[in-house]
Amino acid sequence: MKRWSRFSFSLALIAILMIPLAACNNNSTKETKKLEKVRIAEVTRSIFYAPQYVALAKGFFKKEGLDITLTTTPGGDKTMTALLSGSTDIALVGSETSIYVNAQDSNDPVINFAQVTQTDGTFLVARKKIENFSWDQLKGTTFLGQRKGGMPQMVGEFVLKKQGINPHKDLKLIQNIDFANVANAFASGTGDFVQLFEPTASIFEKEGKGHIIASFGKESGHVPYTSFMTKASYLKENKETVEKFTRAVYKAQQWVESHNAEEIAKAVEPYFPDTDLDIMTTVVERYKNQGSFATDPILDEEEWNNLENIMKEAGELPKEVGYKKLVNTDIAKKVME
Repeated sequence: MKRWSRFSFSLALIAILMIPLAACNNNSTKETKKLEKVRIAEVTRSIFYAPQYVALAKGFFKKEGLDITLTTTPGGDKTMTALLSGSTDIALVGSETSIYVNAQDSNDPVINFAQVTQTDGTFLVARKKIENFSWDQLKGTTFLGQRKGGMPQMVGEFVLKKQGINPHKDLKLIQNIDFANVANAFASGTGDFVQLFEPTASIFEKEGKGHIIASFGKESGHVPYTSFMTKASYLKENKETVEKFTRAVYKAQQWVESHNAEEIAKAVEPYFPDTDLDIMTTVVERYKNQGSFATDPILDEEEWNNLENIMKEAGELPKEVGYKKLVNTDIAKKVME
């Protein structure tokens, strides 16, 4: 009888000890359920989008009650298709894509609500090292550009014309290679010059495959190169969610602005497992020095007008769109108060 009593007491004690654990598990489950799921589709994986990865790595989205799923959908067309089809909630892509969608008379326009980058993010890479580079040295060469209609290509042509070069007459311009394969094409021997994003440009330089000789971002000036955008219907139905999202983005932008290149590189390192930390630090430093990272989420009208001028110069502007039609700054201004 005593043996049974001791056994019963032991069971009771175990049961009592498990109550707090069960309560903790229930609380943990409740906490998880409180997080609202938001899907992001990014046009490419690039250190150019450092503020986004900082917001993820530092838990800024989570602190706002958001559970983020990030997917890379290479190319603006694929990213916009994902947004329009409803397979993603928010897209990180060039603002020009919202203008293309508008030109199709969509009854659910795509709205830019938080700017991430404010310059072009590509660099001119030469196959051979050039000590004293001048843009006219591109004349008569083979230039491996970006996909026609995308911001890299349009900015590239805008800069070339600004330097007195007709991209379609003064050089052999290749634009029929898919965005994701441009770097591989250059590495395999295509072209004398290529327009590349980071960290690919710096990796090529380190490996001796090419040499960075100029920045398209410095030459083109401020432009809403990459923004977070969503459909007008999603914005209307999930305004509070978008506000939380934008607040997290702004916190990340401020963090990036107040920290040095090495600290930023270490923060985003998990998102670039195949890139050396020293390369990442170099890339971040380069982008910070030329002011590529927007320090707040507001896309202003002057930048929008510059975007339309670049598109018009490239012959890619379907029709002019009023700034207020495709840009919402109310949320960005609210989170900055």
